[in-house]
Amino acid sequence: MTQASTTPAQPEKLTRSGFLRRWLGGLSLALVAGLAGATSWKSKRKTQVWQLDPHKCVHCGNCEHACVLKPSAVKAVHAYVLCGYCKLCGGYHHPQAKNLDTAAESQLCPTGAIKRTFIEDPFYEYTIIEEKCIGCGVCVKGCSQFGNGSLFLQVRHDRCVNCNDCAIARVCPVQAFRLVPADEPYLLKGV
Repeated sequence: MTQASTTPAQPEKLTRSGFLRRWLGGLSLALVAGLAGATSWKSKRKTQVWQLDPHKCVHCGNCEHACVLKPSAVKAVHAYVLCGYCKLCGGYHHPQAKNLDTAAESQLCPTGAIKRTFIEDPFYEYTIIEEKCIGCGVCVKGCSQFGNGSLFLQVRHDRCVNCNDCAIARVCPVQAFRLVPADEPYLLKGV
């Protein structure tokens, strides 16, 4: 009669390369599962994005400081169809400017984010340099008070991280931020 062995089975000896193969295999499965979950969340979330309604905005300056990005994802935008191309631009020139020129002390923008180009007397074109714009809204406020309102603020979606609960929307005093369809993410001013 043979007697069955009662000694426990010895665990398989794991080599360094075997350990790494098992560890990396488990890690890749976890990454694939995580990415699948993140992709499905992102695709659901991207049906709507945050945007600033230019008709409600009061140019309070919160966009510059409250955004989680530095500089802010909110940038000044110029509606050329509304612009008068004036020599005296309320969004470009400081109200107390002694000269209507491009000198820094004459400009309203604290970062020099607006480029002024001469067209013909008395017309000038004003272009926003988005890389310099910090979203402070000073030019927008000036344009609304002393001009025709052709400058306004918008969330630029090539920069925005689309926070689930927008930090700027939480502090906006007039609730000018709202969710809009991602396929039409901008609320533009027109004639």
